Amino acid sequence: MKNKPDLAYGAEFEILFVGRSNVGKSSVIRKLTGSKVRVGKRPGVTLKPTHVRLGDLLVTDMPGFGFMHGVKERKQDIVKDQIVHYIEDNAERIDLAVLVVDGSSFLDIVTRWEERNEIPVDIELFKFLNEMEIPVILAINKVDKIEEAMVDHVLDAIVEKLGLPSPWNMWQEVVVPVSAKENDLKKLVSCIRQRMHLAKRDDLFRYVH
Repeated sequence: MKNKPDLAYGAEFEILFVGRSNVGKSSVIRKLTGSKVRVGKRPGVTLKPTHVRLGDLLVTDMPGFGFMHGVKERKQDIVKDQIVHYIEDNAERIDLAVLVVDGSSFLDIVTRWEERNEIPVDIELFKFLNEMEIPVILAINKVDKIEEAMVDHVLDAIVEKLGLPSPWNMWQEVVVPVSAKENDLKKLVSCIRQRMHLAKRDDLFRYVH
């Protein structure tokens, strides 16, 4: 059997996608890049990152974390540890992290964790990435599932849980509402391209649209 090529080798700009299982991470990547990422048959199966290589651009889809039906708690902890180790080992190469959350369920999940006096993995990772000085974009997916009159209220509450003062639209370079289902990713594309521009890599714009 031939060894699979190391897609990460020689990449000069890496975008890391992290998020819970079933938040639409893979759909966001597919809509952004036009590249289909390989996913497991059911959540919690895949423990290794999946890479998509587009020229010098490396798009990395980390395994989903959090509670998964039928997946033992120990395996959930392994997924979290794998993500942390990958970030630590590749921090110098990672130019941008996109943390994808489900805007329609995020606050309910946080409440359940807080009732157990625990910090949700999403919030831990957001803070960890900032501590590692890796630029982070919070992509709040599935905003189409939130009642229109409540969107601003929900987004304000989400950013407050992440330790950012509201209103959420103070953070337009960091907090981006999206809907992969409705193909509404224009603001996310703009934020990613802005990071590429700051890195003097406008040539990578063609891979994210």
